[in-house]
Amino acid sequence: MDGSFKLGRLFGIPVLIHFTFLLIIPLFAWVIGSDIGFTVNMVRNIFHVSIDDQLILSGYVPYILGGTVAIGLFIGVFIHELAHSLVALRSGIEISNITLLFFGGVAAIEEQEPEPGTEFVMALAGPLTSLALGLISGAIVYAIQMLVHSTQVAGVLIYVFGYLAILNVLLFGFNLLPAFPMDGGRVLRAYLATKMPLYRATAIASSIGKGFAIIFGLVGLLLFSPILILIAFFIYIGAGQESTVSRYNFLLKDVTIGQIMSGPVVEVSPRMPLTEILSLMYQTKHLGFPVTDHNILIGIITLTDLAKTPVIDRDAMQVRDVMTRDVIVLSPHAPVMDALQIMTRHDIGRIPVVEDGKILGIVTKSDIFTVIELREV
Repeated sequence: MDGSFKLGRLFGIPVLIHFTFLLIIPLFAWVIGSDIGFTVNMVRNIFHVSIDDQLILSGYVPYILGGTVAIGLFIGVFIHELAHSLVALRSGIEISNITLLFFGGVAAIEEQEPEPGTEFVMALAGPLTSLALGLISGAIVYAIQMLVHSTQVAGVLIYVFGYLAILNVLLFGFNLLPAFPMDGGRVLRAYLATKMPLYRATAIASSIGKGFAIIFGLVGLLLFSPILILIAFFIYIGAGQESTVSRYNFLLKDVTIGQIMSGPVVEVSPRMPLTEILSLMYQTKHLGFPVTDHNILIGIITLTDLAKTPVIDRDAMQVRDVMTRDVIVLSPHAPVMDALQIMTRHDIGRIPVVEDGKILGIVTKSDIFTVIELREV
């Protein structure tokens, strides 16, 4: 995800932090610290424990504790996402990364639509982990009361772990709301997928998720809560995207690249002047060509490559000066959905189709969406 940097790897999974995560920690610290008297009483009343708040309320301590609670919460969110990922790995599903964002965490899986049984367990793993963290934090509260003799230190520790217990239990409940693509929505889709085709189950879960997103957005507006509004936005967009991907998977099922590719392909030499390439694009109405040298694919030249080159320099330049050299190719037997996912991930419009070192054709996004439109009829 753009704007993320790598923190490290855990269980072989890259762990990324989005820049928004670094912005939200100080905000949470300020929000929690500004209203710490209310939350101290909340912890005191929920756990029925005495809290010496003399140290808690002094100086800048409320904001330090606010930052501590915020970091503790996001550690819990990370463990929540790690639980999803470990269940996925155990089921043979690859995890691209875990990214910590301002509204929580996201475990990116390679397989978009796991089997319903697998998805059911994966989806429940995160919320149940949050519940376990909440119960453990709650147990620590009572252990502190018995083991720590300094009332002020005990008050600080009871507040931090008590607040984290409450937040993790709330996280458990919130994630189980059937607001697809949240965990509860994925549980709902997994259940529906045992009763109907997956694309229909996804469409229903997506519609319910969008409904929840609208409710969250309205509540966020009424409460002047920008975080709730942003969560609503991401749920709405995410639900729509996953529904679209599921529909594409269904429509492109059993369709291979060889069935829809265009051919024969116009190949160009790396020594062809750029002015001739532009003329060829006008003539053929194609916006990209494989570049071959002695029948070996060495690159691809597209309108995007030309657009990056100043007009004044094009007369003196050849294809090899601006072509893309790291060419992604696919077999004619590969599923069309593989091509669409690669094009989306790498922001490219066409992929050469190669077998035994020979270019058989080329597949474009236009080809794929034309097939989708035809199969929807």
